[in-house]
Amino acid sequence: MTVARGAALGALLLVVAVVVIVLLGGGGGQQYKLVFETAGQLVRGNDVQIGGRRVGGVDDIKLTDNNQAEVTITVEEPYAPLHEGTTATIRLSSLSSVANRYIALSPGANSNPELKADATLPTTDTTSVVDIDQLFNTFDDRTRRGLVDVIQGSATQYAGKEREVSQAAKYFSPALSTTSRLVQELTRDQRNLEGALVSGARVVVAVGEKREQLSTLISSLNVMMGAIARENGNLAATLDEAPGTLREASSTFRDLRSALDDLDPLVEASYPATRDLDRFFREFRPLVNEAVPTFEDLSTFVSTPGPDNDATDLVKMLPQLQQVGSPAFKNSVSAMRAGQPVVDFFRPYSPELIGWLNSFGQASANYDATGHYARAMANFGAFSYDASSNQLNPVSPDQRLAGLRGTATRRCPGGASQARPDGSNPWQAPGGDCDPSNTLQGP
Repeated sequence: MTVARGAALGALLLVVAVVVIVLLGGGGGQQYKLVFETAGQLVRGNDVQIGGRRVGGVDDIKLTDNNQAEVTITVEEPYAPLHEGTTATIRLSSLSSVANRYIALSPGANSNPELKADATLPTTDTTSVVDIDQLFNTFDDRTRRGLVDVIQGSATQYAGKEREVSQAAKYFSPALSTTSRLVQELTRDQRNLEGALVSGARVVVAVGEKREQLSTLISSLNVMMGAIARENGNLAATLDEAPGTLREASSTFRDLRSALDDLDPLVEASYPATRDLDRFFREFRPLVNEAVPTFEDLSTFVSTPGPDNDATDLVKMLPQLQQVGSPAFKNSVSAMRAGQPVVDFFRPYSPELIGWLNSFGQASANYDATGHYARAMANFGAFSYDASSNQLNPVSPDQRLAGLRGTATRRCPGGASQARPDGSNPWQAPGGDCDPSNTLQGP
């Protein structure tokens, strides 16, 4: 072997050694134990994240002596070691799967002491996830029935009216924006507006105090104008009535003089408030101009020529809608109550179903050159093999499913896994028809 060949062989061995170290050496890391009140359907292999980045995984989950979940995790370098003050929370990565969980770590400050390998974070530093069924379990039966009625009633109310509701929704945003501008304009000069309202209230109070004199004046004027209107064709008759009218007017004017004397203090008190009223109305005019289209649209919305095209027609149709909707609501409630036994039967099997979805999702999410790992093939038995002639003969459609059969396994909830020593599974619901003896074999 020459020197050149020896050097080349040594370089090749060095490269192979580097590749082996990189591929098999790993990034290192440290294990920690996290104690949660409940694991919240966390499974081995779930991610451990810091700030949305994967930094490790769940290695093991077991039950402590006080029935809490002890979760063993590995945190990879350079994120390990962790420091004191670190907290852990079980979170959901999405709502598409109940078992789609991960552990989010909030590391303690680097200035804090480091946590030793296999250190344990107690429940005071961990937070379990709250499942949606736990939230609904806080409701009593009456609240649940009411929630079902509201959901079913909303569906019945808008059934067949999707297009009309969509068109009405177009006016919702302009109405809110216009109302917002109106409030902004009114509150922009709030001080002057409050002064004008207060002064106006004082004027109304002062006029109310003189209501008897003003009533007499208006009554006398009404008599005079009525007499003139009835006798406008005959001037002589009108003049005959004039003395009495004048006497009434004289008495009215005499009372009016005293009323005006009493109004003088009111006018003097109102003058400071009315001094800024002109500027207020000038600034208020643009708001009124911008509000005109809004009120025009409101008028069109309330009353539009033609049938079944405005809010007035909608209100007229509400009694008929109520007659149609009431039986529908009652039928919906009856249907929900009739379906409650089905929900009660299905609910204990929720862990099995969720576990299958989680496992099937993890299997079918990966793929190789021939596609996803989860594959299925349909076999319809369209041909039969004849050994004597070494040929495939077609099978009639009514015979293609001959020989195929299915077996219904009625395991109890929890029967899909080995029975625990404490007898907590399989669990047979009261009145259930499952087979508690149908369990998996093995330890």
